[in-house]
Amino acid sequence: MRHFGHIPSTARARLFHREPAVFTADSPAHTLAVALGATLYSPATRPLLADDIRKQAARGVVSMVLCLEDSISDADVEAGETNLVRQFADLAAGTATDDGTGTDLPLLFIRVREPHQITGLVDRLGDTVRLLSGFVLPKFTESRGGPFLDALALAEGTCGRRLFAMPVLESPELLHLETRAETLAGIAAITDKHRDRVLALRLGVTDFCSAYGLRRSPDMTAYDVKIVANVIADVVNVLGRSDGSGFTVTGPVWEYFRPGERMFKPQLRRSPFLEGRAEDLRTALIEHDLDGLLREIELDRANGLLGKTCIHPTHVVPVHALSVVSHEEWSDAQDILRPEQGGGGVLRSAYTNKMNEVKPHRAWAERILLRAEVFGVANEDIGFVELLTAGLAG
Repeated sequence: MRHFGHIPSTARARLFHREPAVFTADSPAHTLAVALGATLYSPATRPLLADDIRKQAARGVVSMVLCLEDSISDADVEAGETNLVRQFADLAAGTATDDGTGTDLPLLFIRVREPHQITGLVDRLGDTVRLLSGFVLPKFTESRGGPFLDALALAEGTCGRRLFAMPVLESPELLHLETRAETLAGIAAITDKHRDRVLALRLGVTDFCSAYGLRRSPDMTAYDVKIVANVIADVVNVLGRSDGSGFTVTGPVWEYFRPGERMFKPQLRRSPFLEGRAEDLRTALIEHDLDGLLREIELDRANGLLGKTCIHPTHVVPVHALSVVSHEEWSDAQDILRPEQGGGGVLRSAYTNKMNEVKPHRAWAERILLRAEVFGVANEDIGFVELLTAGLAG
């Protein structure tokens, strides 16, 4: 897998100063946590789920969650489990190689409701479990998370392969002010205990809003809803630190979309790849309510979040386009991390528009270079519009 791997190599060469690196499901956890990007959720009951997964992989999706929780009704859970087993068999039959591994598939995770589903599904998947990267754990707290993580450890022993956990932080105890600090401390303790198994932490902002009967409009980001913004800030404060104790925390879901998976295509057909495209694309964004999504992605990154939960395919390419490291960011990070700068000091940016302080900006620079590894570094004259256009056209 690689980000923007679905576009022609000639287009990548034109877009990138340094192209995104190739990674696999067996890559180091710190690489995969950053590489998740836009994680596309899909109900586990979809009858053509295997075909959907292949189609989305061909369009640039590198991580998907197959959901047995809130996206399906209580009555459909058993049918969803049976469907997953059948769809994994379909995927395995279509992706088998000489070494027995799967190719050309995203990182696949299953969102369960209860701990026993983890061991039960691993047993039922049999050999096709090789296509599974892990499980998403709902409404995660210290007390509720323990049995999930124990079940995951047991399942790993059964199938003999690494399985990651992605806890979802969405419980009322985390939202309510009087229990938030204790809940965060508990989550920090249990995730640190299972650090090798926890790939990333996901934010369940829809559940936060639900607790107060709120729903943000397409004109508002999660950061405009102060109750939600305060929780995000506290989660990053405790669980997203750059001192080695933190985790990758992913951005919340954007709920709005217009019908049709390829909703930009009419506008893009009127626009050449690198000429006259900006105004058409800007119009398309406004017409289709994605200007709010773009603002929220930028605010996610400014507030320490990386990647995003997505419920519609049209959200994936914008998330990935805004995740590419700009040439200016990369240049500053390179300067800050040069060995001769180990003693600190202040440097003028090569772009002559800012000062880079070596010690305070070191953690930022390290994160930039890790993101650059998996999302690439854009050429100097390449911006979001070119990346988005190429990603959609691919």
